[in-house]
Amino acid sequence: MSEVIKTDALIIGAGPCGLFAVFELGLLDMKAHLVDILDKIGGQCAELYPEKPIYDIPGVPYTTAQGLVDALMAQIKPFGATFHLQEMVERIEKIGDPLFRITTDQGQEFEAKVIVIAAGGGSFQPKRPPIPGIEAFEEKSVFYAVRKMEAFRGKRILIVGGGDSALDWTLTLAPVASHLTLVHRRDQFRAAPDSVNKMMALVGEGRIDFVLGQVSALEGEGGQIKAALVKTNDGSNFSIACDALLPFFGLTMKLGPVANWGIEMREGELIPVDTGTFETNVPGIFAIGDINWYPGKLKLILSGFHEAALMAQKAYHYVFPGKRLIFQYTTSSSSLQKKLGVVG
Repeated sequence: MSEVIKTDALIIGAGPCGLFAVFELGLLDMKAHLVDILDKIGGQCAELYPEKPIYDIPGVPYTTAQGLVDALMAQIKPFGATFHLQEMVERIEKIGDPLFRITTDQGQEFEAKVIVIAAGGGSFQPKRPPIPGIEAFEEKSVFYAVRKMEAFRGKRILIVGGGDSALDWTLTLAPVASHLTLVHRRDQFRAAPDSVNKMMALVGEGRIDFVLGQVSALEGEGGQIKAALVKTNDGSNFSIACDALLPFFGLTMKLGPVANWGIEMREGELIPVDTGTFETNVPGIFAIGDINWYPGKLKLILSGFHEAALMAQKAYHYVFPGKRLIFQYTTSSSSLQKKLGVVG
C-alpha cells in the first residue's frame, strides 16, 4: 500500500478541462493531483483524435487537439501538478469537513479538501460496427481513431459514419489519401452543416466518393483489409477496394464507479451542478466539462474552461476556510505574474 498523498484538490480526469482546472486552482494557491484511466495526459483529445483540428478556442484560430493539450501543459507548468495515469478512482469517503479520502483501483489513497470531476463522459470506448469478423482487422487496418495522419498517406481509405468525426476526418484525410470513400446509411448527417457542404463539394469535384449504404462484410487476410462489401439502400451489393477502414459510430461512455459515489445523477449519466459554482449536491465535490449538466449546457471545451474558473472560486473557501479571497487579474497583478513566472 502506497503512502497516503495529501493535496488541496484531486482532479479526476486529465483532459483539457482538468488541465485548465490546475491553472485556475494554482492561481489561488491550491495544489492539485490528477488521476486518469488513460496512459497519457489529454483525455479524449490525446487518445482519440490528437491531430483533429480545433477552431473554436477563443483567440486561437486553429490548433490540433494535441496542440491544445501541449499548450495547456505549458500553461500549468508553474503549478507543479502531479499526474497518476492508468488509475481509476474507485471509492470516495467523506472523512472531514472538508476532507475526502479517495482510493484508486491501484490501491493509492489521497486525502483532499475538494474533488473536481473532469472525467468527460467517464471512461470511453468506440462503438464497434456490426460487421462480422471485424475484430481480426482492428488496430491493423481498421482504426477507431486517427493518431498519426501520415500513417494513412497514399492509402485507399474508407470512412463510415455521418457525425462530426466522420466528416472532419473525411475533409482532413482527403488530401492525404490516394482515394477516399465516405459511406453513410442516409443522406442526412449529424455533423456541422459547413462540414457537410465542404464534403459534398469534394464529391462534386470528383476528389472523393460518397456512397449511401452500410458495410456488411470485410475481405482480407492477416489483419490487412483489402476490400469492404457495401450493401446500398436499394438492396444491391458491391465491393470497395480499400487499405484502411475508419468507422466513426460514436463512443460508448462508461461512468464506472462515479455512479456509486453518492453524487446525484441525471438520467444515470450526467451530474447536475450549481451554475454559480459548478458544485454537485455533495459539498466540496465539483463537476466540470462534459460530465456535468445544467440548463443550457453546451459540451464545448470553452464552456469547461469557464466552469473551471468559477469552480476554483468556491473551492478556495474549502481549502482556506475563513480566508478572504481577493479577486485579481493576471494582466495587472504582480503576485499572480510571479506565480506564472512572467516577472521576477
